[in-house]
Amino acid sequence: MSESWWSVDGQRGEAMLRVHFTGSDLANVRLARRPDPLWEIVCSLCRLQTREGALAFGPWRRMAGGLVRRGRTAREVASALASLVPRAAYFPDFLTPPLESGTHGLRTGIDRVLATPRRRLRHELSLLAASGGRPWAGAELARGDVAALTALGDTLRTYHREFVAPVWNHVDTATATDRALRMRALADGGTQALLNSLRPMAVWEPPVLTVDYPIERDLHLEGRGLLLVPSYFCWRRPITLADNELRPVLIYPVDKTPSAPATSPTSLTRLLGPTRAALLHETATLTCATTSELACATGVSVPSASQQLAVLREGGLIASRRAGKRVLHTATPLGRRLLDGP
Repeated sequence: MSESWWSVDGQRGEAMLRVHFTGSDLANVRLARRPDPLWEIVCSLCRLQTREGALAFGPWRRMAGGLVRRGRTAREVASALASLVPRAAYFPDFLTPPLESGTHGLRTGIDRVLATPRRRLRHELSLLAASGGRPWAGAELARGDVAALTALGDTLRTYHREFVAPVWNHVDTATATDRALRMRALADGGTQALLNSLRPMAVWEPPVLTVDYPIERDLHLEGRGLLLVPSYFCWRRPITLADNELRPVLIYPVDKTPSAPATSPTSLTRLLGPTRAALLHETATLTCATTSELACATGVSVPSASQQLAVLREGGLIASRRAGKRVLHTATPLGRRLLDGP
């Protein structure tokens, strides 16, 4: 089969996805460097059609609702894509083409969507129709009609601009923070520690990674490895592709708890000073470090480092997450841009 699955209500069920690893697979586990724009589009469409995640997605959903009510273009693109990603258990894989190097931009992703072979378009859209969906431009799209494909590309670009781009700063910050935590786990304990860090949404019991899932499924990696892709709009449980011919991926949700209020002129003024500058530099250099490690690297006491890190956090330049008994700090994209200079 060639399909992707997502949960209608985001609740835990009895079915499981079991990802089976070999030794070669463990040596080929990768972590995407950035969020995938097309997966964010697809997952956000799922969030737009359900009410789960009120705290995490409430502000975005209100913004999206306002766009739909006020603008014909926004309403039309949301409706068109929702017909391809309906409130059901199935949506076509061709909307989320595989990543080559763990990251690509929206333009490259859309180009790959539009290059989907006609046979695959026809097969996956027929599966969508069989599941009860009524895909927009279904017959034309299934034939690979140039006008329909061009319209699909325009629709994806417009939806991203209207619904996803306005919150991309949050998407980028949340996924960058998560990636830093995963890389810290990898550095401390290798691939198995990285897989263990996915708890509780995924449970690693060698050689199988088990994930709560809408359907019973076993995915045998067979030496191809696994690409882990952090996602802001993914909710509660990881999702994957079911087409065995595609490169195995696991899209997993990141923590969406705001790490800091929006940056204000006052907080930026407080950030001036050599100690905070040094801490920010070391936070970016060490990728994901504890308070003690940062204090040691900058030559200040732990209490002083903790106080100055709080100021950086208030300014939105670092993000902090508790991992067991430790608090790990990482520079946000805003913090890295500040270090890079104008």
